[in-house]
Amino acid sequence: MRHDRHYTLEEAMAARGAVARMLATMREARDQLTDEEAREALAEASPGNGGGSPGRQVGEAFVALRGAAAQLQAMEVVLRDLDRGLVDFPAFVDGREAYLCWVEREEDGIAYWHELDAGYAGRRALPG
Repeated sequence: MRHDRHYTLEEAMAARGAVARMLATMREARDQLTDEEAREALAEASPGNGGGSPGRQVGEAFVALRGAAAQLQAMEVVLRDLDRGLVDFPAFVDGREAYLCWVEREEDGIAYWHELDAGYAGRRALPG
């Protein structure tokens, strides 16, 4: 088995709110890390004082990104695509280890699953 934690459909559905909040935190932090203005200011100021406000922005964004990623990892939720909000919840489907697949920005609920190595292209409707 690849995962220690496996979600029932109900548990995965209940975790979506927390996962969505972590994804939002990660997107916001990424945007701060890639903000061209902050990067330029940081590069100009860093030799003298460590970057001041831009340095703080980058540091805080890094901590937020790392923290949200660690929370997802602790939940054993697999992030596939941050922009789309594509995540997989380890589960058992028809008695075998698989992923419950959810696209936060496109799907209201969890209606698909796929084999561990199949990926998004191998999604199938959940039985029943």
